[in-house]
Amino acid sequence: MNILVIESSPHKHGSSNLLADQFIKGAKESGHQVTVFDAARADLHPCLGCDFCGMNGPCSQKDDGEKLKKQILDADMMVLVTPLYYFGVCAQLKTVIDRFYSFTGKLDSKGMKTALIVAAWDSNEWTMTEVESYYDTLCRYMNFKNQGKILGTGCGNVPMTQRTGFPRQAYELGRSL
Repeated sequence: MNILVIESSPHKHGSSNLLADQFIKGAKESGHQVTVFDAARADLHPCLGCDFCGMNGPCSQKDDGEKLKKQILDADMMVLVTPLYYFGVCAQLKTVIDRFYSFTGKLDSKGMKTALIVAAWDSNEWTMTEVESYYDTLCRYMNFKNQGKILGTGCGNVPMTQRTGFPRQAYELGRSL
């Protein structure tokens, strides 16, 4: 399977990317091809809502959006990776998701397999409620086929994350595909 991992953390060596690395390790060990798109370092601008694309064409913006679109459409699975920012995905991942607009029809009809990996500082039982609901709604709307979620609470920095079971869970999710 061709898997596209979309990392979005401004902290290249932070907790969410540590979890992504473990997922990637497991997926590769199971024989899958994995590509990483780093949304935090890409030249990617927010959707303007201009409808130039008509939901099925090129975007009016000249940035890494067309490269990302090709990578997504060529993939069998997409993994959305984010730190939790105020109970939602970070702006870098939200920009990626908003840019789905230019190929919504193609993406919706694909029935894309997806997974979500989130790292949060807090460990309250309600910490992941909103981001999980957002992802579930996105899956429902875009006809995505959820393959799993790693909702890493208590993962405020790399040492904290390493002391949790979430790196192992991420690895196991990658291995299970």
